[in-house]
Amino acid sequence: MSSEKSIRLAAGDVELTVDPTIGCRVGSLRTGGIELLRQGESYGSFPMVPWCGRTRDGEFGNGGVQHRLPLNAPPHAIHGTGRDTVWRTARESGDEAAFYYDLADPWPYAGRVTQTFALTDDSLTIRMGVETYGTSFPAQAGWHPWFLRNLGNGGEDVRLDFAPEWQEERGEDHLPTGKRITPLPGPWDDCFGMPDGVDVTLTWPGELELAVKSPAEWVVVYDEQPEAVCVEPQSGPPNGLNTDPRFVTPIDPLEITTTWSWRRL
Repeated sequence: MSSEKSIRLAAGDVELTVDPTIGCRVGSLRTGGIELLRQGESYGSFPMVPWCGRTRDGEFGNGGVQHRLPLNAPPHAIHGTGRDTVWRTARESGDEAAFYYDLADPWPYAGRVTQTFALTDDSLTIRMGVETYGTSFPAQAGWHPWFLRNLGNGGEDVRLDFAPEWQEERGEDHLPTGKRITPLPGPWDDCFGMPDGVDVTLTWPGELELAVKSPAEWVVVYDEQPEAVCVEPQSGPPNGLNTDPRFVTPIDPLEITTTWSWRRL
């Protein structure tokens, strides 16, 4: 059994918990006593690494070498292995913490993933990095937060506001077809392109406004469940290990950052 424990960070009246034993996910984010994330071991906000979303048939190539990943969302492999891994705590203080784990089976390449959290009374900044121990390989990284649709205080459901440049057309297999289309109205389980950086605002009218931003150019929005809305900044599109590979090399690690900032209304 792991000796790792859940880490609590605090700033002002904001509290954050991170549990390294269940994928280094954010288990809770409370501001002024109000929980913003759906609760449960599958929810909160988890890292997607070393790939994001679905990888077609669980297969990807690296040069002439083909690899097969476990089909945890048949017929595809989804959301990486980091969310199912025990991470190690590198450091923690009152409002910051850092974690890591070493890539291992079923991922076929050796390397390390790091994740850091920095909390203030009106923002959370998360950084993730993927480095190789030698062999270059394609990888992706991102986050899958489950924001509560309703904050449970008798207020209105959340409203989403964002202006993507395009939407990836989604095929019947839930993967992008490769065609970029004019963004369609929701509900969504879709990937959008925001080449100037991810910028999505969630507003619970009369209660709270929260902005999800990232220099990354891709965001998946999933709002098909009644309990929560997911806004997922990521370094590439679904199936990107095959269609838009970003190679991690000994001199060029993959790095991604997101910041959530909020204000009360």
